[in-house]
Amino acid sequence: MRDFSELIKQRRSMRKFTEEKLTQDQVVKLLRAALISPSSKRSNCWQFIAIDNKEILEKLSQCKELGAAFLKDAPLGIVVLADPSLSDVWIEDASVASLMIHLQAEDLGLGSCWIQIRNRYKSDSMLSEEYVREILDIPLQFQVLSIIAVGHKGMDRKPFDEANLQWEKVHINTFGGR
Repeated sequence: MRDFSELIKQRRSMRKFTEEKLTQDQVVKLLRAALISPSSKRSNCWQFIAIDNKEILEKLSQCKELGAAFLKDAPLGIVVLADPSLSDVWIEDASVASLMIHLQAEDLGLGSCWIQIRNRYKSDSMLSEEYVREILDIPLQFQVLSIIAVGHKGMDRKPFDEANLQWEKVHINTFGGR
């Protein structure tokens, strides 16, 4: 493993991917990272749908008006969903799992980008979640949080510039510093 501080500086959202497919080992490592992510009371309320079918990725890339089109060019999409009946903090648990996928992707030298599904719309009359649910035949008990696009990086992104850290947003002991 690289130095974690360097890994998180390097990890940037990637919306362009090469056509190179992921290896089975890479996909297994991404899913393993998701499955070992922490969850409240170890409820493991999350589930994951790994998609490498180009037709399905194309359909999913239309799940919202803006911000998902690049999914059609990714070799892999991982849909992150959870069962709210198993955990009242399913959003947090699924978010942590999503982040674990991003960090594992970067550690493998891959790019990734979060596509927000929860509380987003495909159109005025359809939630993104309803659209994704129909395409993937997801049972009603599950809520869809996100889709993580993953692939070989199709562009260079500069690491995060620490000169842009907003230290003024860090407070010690109290918000007002009393």
